[in-house]
Amino acid sequence: MNRLFLRFVILVMLSISVATIAVYVVIRSFFGDPLEEVAQQQAAGQVFLLTQYVDQAGPDEWLVRLNKIREITHSKLELIPLQSALQQVAAEKKTQFMRGEVVIDIGAKSFYRRVDLQGLRYIGSDEEVLHAQELPIDVIPVIRTEVVRYIIVALCLLIPIAIWSSSHWRGLQALEKVADEFGEGHLKIRAQTRESDSIYPLAQRMNQMAARIEGLLDAQKSLLHSVSHELRTPIARLEFGLELLRNAAKDPKLETRAAAMEADLLELNSLVTELLSLSKLDQQPALKLAEFVVADCLQTCLDSLQHELSGFQVDTLFSDEVISMIADQHLLARAVSNLLRNAGKYASQHISLTLKKAGGDIIIMLDDDGPGIPVEEREQIFNAFYRLDRSRDRATGGFGLGLAITQKAIQAHGGHITVEDSPLGGARFVVHLPAIPQASVIAT
Repeated sequence: MNRLFLRFVILVMLSISVATIAVYVVIRSFFGDPLEEVAQQQAAGQVFLLTQYVDQAGPDEWLVRLNKIREITHSKLELIPLQSALQQVAAEKKTQFMRGEVVIDIGAKSFYRRVDLQGLRYIGSDEEVLHAQELPIDVIPVIRTEVVRYIIVALCLLIPIAIWSSSHWRGLQALEKVADEFGEGHLKIRAQTRESDSIYPLAQRMNQMAARIEGLLDAQKSLLHSVSHELRTPIARLEFGLELLRNAAKDPKLETRAAAMEADLLELNSLVTELLSLSKLDQQPALKLAEFVVADCLQTCLDSLQHELSGFQVDTLFSDEVISMIADQHLLARAVSNLLRNAGKYASQHISLTLKKAGGDIIIMLDDDGPGIPVEEREQIFNAFYRLDRSRDRATGGFGLGLAITQKAIQAHGGHITVEDSPLGGARFVVHLPAIPQASVIAT
């Protein structure tokens, strides 16, 4: 927000600068150069002596009076050839100079004027030019005055604008903070503004939007949680009824059909369990924090999935350093187990699990040699019910909840997970976890 205010100040200053230059250009176009007018006023004494004293003399006394002026003035007066003067006079002033007018050179503090146009002063005077140097011309004070005027105008504009906009800026900063906290999952946060504040209508609409979003998310979580719980009862009844049916009828055909129904019930029961787990994570449960060795936790996950990963070459690249952390070991183990199951689902032959420490973060990397994950889908795979494999087959499709649960479990610890290309040719999941839980994690 401060950067935005700085940009605003710079924009105002640039606008004033452009306006100043534009005013100078317009005045110069219509009324002549203001600095030229100042220089003419400063050199008016020498010009007056030339036009009212020297030029009023006859042909015989013109040079005499010019020499007298040389004696009493501090300026240097000399006669130079016309062609030499034409090379020194600015191009835009040559017409004025050839008409016999006084032409001032501000930078050189001098002026040029032809002696006369007809050669009446003396022989060859029409081919000579009077060059006055070291004139009392100094436009620097004028420029300084203009700069001070520019600064005063800028301050007179910026100070009221700053006072007027300060309340807007404070309000916008407050809204920015509210938006950040709301985006981090603090759905109860609201913007606190007064009716007299200029951003009050915006804050009210933002609060209304936040309330609607909170209501929708609460309704979704409540529905998901309630439906998941309610499904448990009919599933249990179906399991019980199926078992009675299998005991009552010893028909091989019914046995095959009953086995298929039992598999469907197991799948439905697994789905409900996953939904309940996701619902609990959405409600930000209190973590059971304890210190443990991360390598031991990862090895326990591998051991528990030994049967599922038996057909793969599983490499473990754990740091020689004993890496420990304070976290909910059970929840973290579930997240890693979900990643391992996902790797076992898509890998061809090779899976690699890496543990290392970088700075204050613990990094867990899981690589596989499967087909990989397209770049455009790497963010979406962590959404609930999103699957790369659109089929409904149990072996490959799954429910699309495992990675969503993994991400929420890692975020609950203040970490994050990303997907990259793996050196093995498939996908690489990179988990970053803080070794020491953040204050927000401890608070939950």
